[in-house]
Amino acid sequence: MRKSSRPRNHAVPPAPTLMPLTLDDFDYPLPPECIAQVPLPERSASRLLVLMADAALADRRFAELPELLVPGDLLVMNDTRVLHARLFGKKASGGQVEVLVERVTGDDTVLAQVRASKSPKAGGRIRLEDAFDAEVLGRAGEFYQLRFPGDAIELIEQHGRLPLPPYIERSAASADEERYQTVFARERGSVAAPTAGLHFDAPLLERLRERGIGIAHVTLHVGAGTFQPVRVQDLSQHRMHTERYHVPQATAEAIAATRQRGGRIVAVGTTALRTLESAADEYGAIKVGAGETALFITPGYRFRVVDVLITNFHLPKSTLLMLVAAFTGLENIRAAYRHAIDTGYRFFSYGDAMLIERNDGI
Repeated sequence: MRKSSRPRNHAVPPAPTLMPLTLDDFDYPLPPECIAQVPLPERSASRLLVLMADAALADRRFAELPELLVPGDLLVMNDTRVLHARLFGKKASGGQVEVLVERVTGDDTVLAQVRASKSPKAGGRIRLEDAFDAEVLGRAGEFYQLRFPGDAIELIEQHGRLPLPPYIERSAASADEERYQTVFARERGSVAAPTAGLHFDAPLLERLRERGIGIAHVTLHVGAGTFQPVRVQDLSQHRMHTERYHVPQATAEAIAATRQRGGRIVAVGTTALRTLESAADEYGAIKVGAGETALFITPGYRFRVVDVLITNFHLPKSTLLMLVAAFTGLENIRAAYRHAIDTGYRFFSYGDAMLIERNDGI
């Protein structure tokens, strides 16, 4: 055993006391013109800012992703599909109502945000899209429990509207029906797209496979809570909304095989990352099946599964910005975002992307 070089009887100075991070630590100035309002004509034409574990930055193109990964790596993607979860209507009194479904809770029931001049009461009815009546069952925190007169998903898909994020300052257009879904979306249930996956198209996926990079899927249905701001300075007081996920047997087996051969687990998006970290035991082994997660990742979290993260740029003071800061270090992400703004990257759902190596030295 190596002997300590510390002088005998020399008092060890106390470690410096670090102030806990607050909400303001995750703020940054963003010019409005940086927020992408429409997608690029081609999915894989986006820019890609690479942030290495040593904090080095490189400006690349998303189409170069196969060359930035290593044969034997495994991409894990979220295959959730966005519902037409925004519906407009009227209460029996004639008051205007906007409903944003948070999640489908049963065959004919949903949990939803309801915006109205006066809060609807239990037992009341809301006429939605002049097509069907929803019964108000009651409150559940900031949400409402509603019962639809039939299959909830089918009614939502038939009569609802695509719920573009609030920072996209236009109504959903016909082109968004395709572009606000990933090309691998198949499991209906989200109210927001897993936006890191929007950059992939069929030719890019084929090039990844040809290079020997594996592709696996998980499902996490993104809730409306993803747009809710953090309202407390003390981050320990913030509570995430619960979201449902599912990890198939094939994905758990692919992750185990990738680790055994020394490959890396590359999460496509924060939703895939949160699913894998939620499904992992303390040693990083993945539990197969369905579950619910309210995992809130902030700096200091120790990642057990994911080695590399592909993600878009995130809103100031958001839980997703806190997650990427935990993955690479707060100062590193601040420097990367400054660089992105200075060099004209496009932000948020229809914007550009980052590839981030996990930094275990923070």
